[in-house]
Amino acid sequence: MFMTQRLYYDDCYLREFRARVVDSADGGRRVYLDRTAFYPTSGGQPFDLGSIGGVAVREVVDEEDRIAHILATPVAGEVDARIDWERRFDHMQQHTGQHLLSAVLIELFDLATLSFHMGAITSTIDVAPGNIDFERAEERCAEIVAEARPVSISYEDSSADLGLRKASARAGTLRIVSIDRLDRSACGGTHVRSTAEIGPVLIRKIEKMRGNTRIEFVCGLRAVRRARADFRTLSEISRLVSVPFEEAPAIIAAQVEKAKSLEKSGARLAAELARREGAELYASTAPDGEGFRKATLRGPIDDAMRARAQAFVAGSKAVFLAISENPPSVLLAASADSGVHAGDRVKAAVSAAGGRGGGNPTLAQGSVANAEALRTVAAQLG
Repeated sequence: MFMTQRLYYDDCYLREFRARVVDSADGGRRVYLDRTAFYPTSGGQPFDLGSIGGVAVREVVDEEDRIAHILATPVAGEVDARIDWERRFDHMQQHTGQHLLSAVLIELFDLATLSFHMGAITSTIDVAPGNIDFERAEERCAEIVAEARPVSISYEDSSADLGLRKASARAGTLRIVSIDRLDRSACGGTHVRSTAEIGPVLIRKIEKMRGNTRIEFVCGLRAVRRARADFRTLSEISRLVSVPFEEAPAIIAAQVEKAKSLEKSGARLAAELARREGAELYASTAPDGEGFRKATLRGPIDDAMRARAQAFVAGSKAVFLAISENPPSVLLAASADSGVHAGDRVKAAVSAAGGRGGGNPTLAQGSVANAEALRTVAAQLG
């Protein structure tokens, strides 16, 4: 079986190339070229996009010795291919930026990178837990970017003392990506020629992840665009709260506390109003021939409805039924002298209708599957 010549190994900046289709599958839409500059998904870096023979490339798959190109329609023979350069260069910035950030975390804090993932919007690395000054790490990255240190690719035998940041389990010839006087890593990815081309390295978020620390970051044009979006967001927040955005966090924190206090006050007032409504309903409800006062209300079964029910049955010989259409459910309350066990009544009614419910002697709730079952339960409890 033939091996695909990987042009990106030696020239990450190759945007266009000519190749020959040597094999295909899936009706000609899975194409194998004798050589390719398309990078397949590997090592945390996503695949390249572009075109082959004028046909859009949808995915690039590493099959060890061969690289498969998944196309929109079949192609054959000698073809001209073109890399989506904007996507490729973005990946080069993120991947080289990851090498830089990982090396800086080793240099400053002796924290090794455990894994790397490049997403469409941000990238992440996982490191062991430890004390990290992330502002210092960002500033150190900025210093090395400003120095425009060369980033080079070499091929060296794995049996030699290579001084790698992370030991490689591969045998034979290794592809080594080096940042001058900082880092040496075995890597098959695409990279820029100089740290200057990485651009800004911005750490976006830090979180605990399965016992380790996950660092979310962006580099280059992604960092510029993210910073611009952040500035627009802060400016809008500043406009809404009518203060400079440097003062916005304190103002927003104060407003959040005020809103929480108002919410608690509102809840207390709503409960007090509901209790008053329940008591007034009891007073305005005429006893039946046996001296019982019964009320049925329709509406959401929430804290307010429960407060009305409890206030109603605080009087003697009282039974209160609430019916909710959405979701189909009921609430039954009964005074202690009513002779009604609310929990038993609700449980029996909803269970017979295929629902679930129960409670104590004075207050119970239940739910059923649909409106028809609700009508049956309401009729039994009413």
